[in-house]
Amino acid sequence: MRPARRDKAAITAILERLPDFEGRPIEVSFLPFLHARRGKLNSGEDQPGQPVHAASFLRLRRIVLDHALRAAREELTRVVLHELFHFAWVRLGNPGRASYAALLRREIAAHAKGELGWSAESRKRGGPAAGKTTPASARVWREYVCESFCDTGAWLYGGMRRHDEFTLARRYRDRRAEWFTLHFGTRPIPI
Repeated sequence: MRPARRDKAAITAILERLPDFEGRPIEVSFLPFLHARRGKLNSGEDQPGQPVHAASFLRLRRIVLDHALRAAREELTRVVLHELFHFAWVRLGNPGRASYAALLRREIAAHAKGELGWSAESRKRGGPAAGKTTPASARVWREYVCESFCDTGAWLYGGMRRHDEFTLARRYRDRRAEWFTLHFGTRPIPI
Protein backbone atom coordinates (compact mmCIF):
# COMPACT_ATOMS: atom_id res chain seq x y z
CA MET A 1 0.00 0.00 0.00
CA ARG A 2 1.12 3.50 -0.69
CA PRO A 3 -0.58 5.96 1.67
CA ALA A 4 -0.59 9.65 0.90
CA ARG A 5 2.23 11.40 2.77
CA ARG A 6 -0.06 13.02 5.34
CA ASP A 7 -1.82 9.70 6.01
CA LYS A 8 1.28 7.55 6.31
CA ALA A 9 1.36 7.42 10.13
CA ALA A 10 -2.23 6.18 10.39
CA ILE A 11 -1.67 3.41 7.85
CA THR A 12 1.86 2.41 8.85
CA ALA A 13 0.63 1.37 12.30
CA ILE A 14 -1.67 -1.29 10.87
CA LEU A 15 0.64 -2.70 8.18
CA GLU A 16 2.21 -5.17 10.62
CA ARG A 17 -1.19 -6.80 11.21
CA LEU A 18 -1.97 -7.37 7.55
CA PRO A 19 -1.30 -10.63 5.72
CA ASP A 20 1.21 -10.62 2.87
CA PHE A 21 -0.29 -9.15 -0.27
CA GLU A 22 1.40 -8.95 -3.67
CA GLY A 23 0.67 -6.64 -6.54
CA ARG A 24 1.15 -3.11 -7.73
CA PRO A 25 0.91 -0.40 -5.06
CA ILE A 26 -2.48 0.90 -3.99
CA GLU A 27 -2.83 4.54 -3.01
CA VAL A 28 -4.62 5.10 0.31
CA SER A 29 -6.03 8.42 1.52
CA PHE A 30 -8.52 9.78 4.05
CA LEU A 31 -11.42 12.18 3.54
CA PRO A 32 -14.03 13.39 6.06
CA PHE A 33 -17.70 12.37 6.15
CA LEU A 34 -17.80 9.87 3.28
CA HIS A 35 -21.14 9.17 1.60
CA ALA A 36 -21.94 6.97 -1.40
CA ARG A 37 -24.75 7.89 -3.76
CA ARG A 38 -25.52 6.58 -7.24
CA GLY A 39 -22.07 5.07 -7.66
CA LYS A 40 -20.26 8.23 -6.57
CA LEU A 41 -18.28 8.97 -3.43
CA ASN A 42 -18.87 12.32 -1.72
CA SER A 43 -16.99 13.89 1.15
CA GLY A 44 -18.26 16.50 3.57
CA GLU A 45 -21.01 17.12 6.09
CA ASP A 46 -24.60 17.14 4.90
CA GLN A 47 -23.82 15.12 1.78
CA PRO A 48 -26.63 13.07 0.28
CA GLY A 49 -26.36 9.30 0.21
CA GLN A 50 -25.40 6.42 2.47
CA PRO A 51 -22.59 7.06 4.99
CA VAL A 52 -19.69 4.68 4.30
CA HIS A 53 -16.37 3.86 5.96
CA ALA A 54 -14.45 3.52 2.71
CA ALA A 55 -14.48 3.06 -1.04
CA SER A 56 -12.20 1.25 -3.45
CA PHE A 57 -11.44 2.34 -6.99
CA LEU A 58 -10.08 -0.84 -8.53
CA ARG A 59 -8.91 0.51 -11.88
CA LEU A 60 -7.23 3.49 -10.23
CA ARG A 61 -5.74 1.23 -7.52
CA ARG A 62 -6.97 3.61 -4.86
CA ILE A 63 -8.71 3.30 -1.49
CA VAL A 64 -10.39 6.24 0.24
CA LEU A 65 -11.09 5.90 3.97
CA ASP A 66 -13.28 7.99 6.21
CA HIS A 67 -11.21 10.31 8.38
CA ALA A 68 -13.02 9.11 11.55
CA LEU A 69 -11.33 5.69 11.22
CA ARG A 70 -7.98 7.19 12.24
CA ALA A 71 -9.17 7.19 15.86
CA ALA A 72 -10.18 3.51 15.86
CA ARG A 73 -7.18 1.34 14.97
CA GLU A 74 -8.93 -2.06 15.06
CA GLU A 75 -11.82 -0.79 12.96
CA LEU A 76 -9.36 0.87 10.58
CA THR A 77 -7.55 -2.45 10.17
CA ARG A 78 -10.81 -4.28 9.49
CA VAL A 79 -11.97 -1.71 6.93
CA VAL A 80 -8.58 -1.55 5.15
CA LEU A 81 -8.53 -5.35 4.91
CA HIS A 82 -12.08 -5.39 3.55
CA GLU A 83 -11.09 -2.89 0.86
CA LEU A 84 -7.90 -4.78 -0.02
CA PHE A 85 -9.95 -7.94 -0.48
CA HIS A 86 -11.92 -6.15 -3.20
CA PHE A 87 -8.64 -6.11 -5.14
CA ALA A 88 -8.06 -9.79 -4.25
CA TRP A 89 -11.57 -10.64 -5.50
CA VAL A 90 -10.75 -9.32 -8.95
CA ARG A 91 -7.49 -11.31 -9.05
CA LEU A 92 -9.15 -14.49 -7.75
CA GLY A 93 -10.52 -15.41 -11.18
CA ASN A 94 -13.77 -17.04 -12.22
CA PRO A 95 -13.08 -20.54 -10.82
CA GLY A 96 -12.20 -19.12 -7.38
CA ARG A 97 -15.21 -16.81 -7.36
CA ALA A 98 -17.49 -19.69 -8.41
CA SER A 99 -16.05 -21.87 -5.64
CA TYR A 100 -16.71 -19.19 -3.01
CA ALA A 101 -20.25 -18.66 -4.37
CA ALA A 102 -20.86 -22.41 -4.06
CA LEU A 103 -19.79 -22.25 -0.41
CA LEU A 104 -22.36 -19.49 0.18
CA ARG A 105 -25.07 -21.44 -1.66
CA ARG A 106 -24.46 -24.34 0.73
CA GLU A 107 -24.77 -21.97 3.70
CA ILE A 108 -28.05 -20.57 2.37
CA ALA A 109 -29.38 -24.09 1.76
CA ALA A 110 -28.51 -24.88 5.40
CA HIS A 111 -30.38 -21.72 6.49
CA ALA A 112 -27.24 -20.09 7.92
CA LYS A 113 -28.01 -16.78 9.57
CA GLY A 114 -25.66 -13.85 10.02
CA GLU A 115 -22.51 -12.64 8.32
CA LEU A 116 -19.07 -11.28 9.11
CA GLY A 117 -19.72 -7.63 8.36
CA TRP A 118 -22.40 -5.08 7.56
CA SER A 119 -21.55 -5.00 3.85
CA ALA A 120 -22.47 -8.65 3.37
CA GLU A 121 -25.22 -8.69 6.00
CA SER A 122 -27.13 -5.81 4.39
CA ARG A 123 -27.03 -7.54 1.00
CA LYS A 124 -27.92 -10.92 2.48
CA ARG A 125 -30.97 -9.39 4.15
CA GLY A 126 -31.88 -7.98 0.75
CA GLY A 127 -32.51 -11.55 -0.33
CA PRO A 128 -29.67 -13.05 -2.35
CA ALA A 129 -31.56 -15.74 -4.20
CA ALA A 130 -28.92 -17.99 -5.70
CA GLY A 131 -31.49 -19.81 -7.80
CA LYS A 132 -33.09 -16.81 -9.52
CA THR A 133 -31.95 -15.81 -12.97
CA THR A 134 -33.29 -12.30 -13.49
CA PRO A 135 -30.61 -9.67 -14.20
CA ALA A 136 -31.49 -7.73 -11.02
CA SER A 137 -31.32 -10.77 -8.75
CA ALA A 138 -28.10 -11.94 -10.42
CA ARG A 139 -26.52 -8.53 -9.71
CA VAL A 140 -27.63 -8.63 -6.05
CA TRP A 141 -26.23 -12.15 -5.72
CA ARG A 142 -22.85 -11.15 -7.23
CA GLU A 143 -22.63 -8.13 -4.92
CA TYR A 144 -23.46 -10.29 -1.91
CA VAL A 145 -20.84 -12.91 -2.80
CA CYS A 146 -18.16 -10.24 -3.28
CA GLU A 147 -19.00 -8.40 -0.05
CA SER A 148 -19.12 -11.67 1.87
CA PHE A 149 -15.67 -12.59 0.52
CA CYS A 150 -14.26 -9.19 1.56
CA ASP A 151 -15.89 -9.24 5.01
CA THR A 152 -14.67 -12.80 5.56
CA GLY A 153 -11.11 -11.88 4.57
CA ALA A 154 -11.18 -8.91 6.94
CA TRP A 155 -12.52 -11.09 9.77
CA LEU A 156 -10.01 -13.86 9.16
CA TYR A 157 -6.86 -11.77 8.82
CA GLY A 158 -7.78 -8.75 10.98
CA GLY A 159 -7.12 -10.33 14.36
CA MET A 160 -10.39 -9.06 15.83
CA ARG A 161 -12.29 -12.01 17.27
CA ARG A 162 -15.36 -10.14 18.52
CA HIS A 163 -17.39 -7.45 16.81
CA ASP A 164 -21.09 -6.62 16.71
CA GLU A 165 -21.06 -7.37 12.98
CA PHE A 166 -19.67 -10.92 13.41
CA THR A 167 -22.99 -12.76 13.56
CA LEU A 168 -22.27 -15.87 11.48
CA ALA A 169 -22.24 -19.15 13.43
CA ARG A 170 -18.84 -20.64 14.30
CA ARG A 171 -19.26 -23.71 12.05
CA TYR A 172 -19.75 -21.49 8.98
CA ARG A 173 -16.85 -19.26 10.01
CA ASP A 174 -14.66 -22.36 10.23
CA ARG A 175 -15.70 -23.50 6.74
CA ARG A 176 -14.91 -20.08 5.31
CA ALA A 177 -11.51 -20.10 7.03
CA GLU A 178 -10.84 -23.51 5.46
CA TRP A 179 -11.82 -22.13 2.05
CA PHE A 180 -9.37 -19.21 2.40
CA THR A 181 -6.60 -21.56 3.55
CA LEU A 182 -7.24 -23.83 0.59
CA HIS A 183 -7.21 -20.96 -1.94
CA PHE A 184 -4.43 -18.79 -0.51
CA GLY A 185 -2.46 -21.06 1.80
CA THR A 186 0.63 -19.32 3.15
CA ARG A 187 1.56 -17.54 -0.06
CA PRO A 188 0.99 -13.79 -0.53
CA ILE A 189 -2.55 -12.86 -1.57
CA PRO A 190 -2.61 -11.34 -5.07
CA ILE A 191 -4.18 -7.89 -5.23
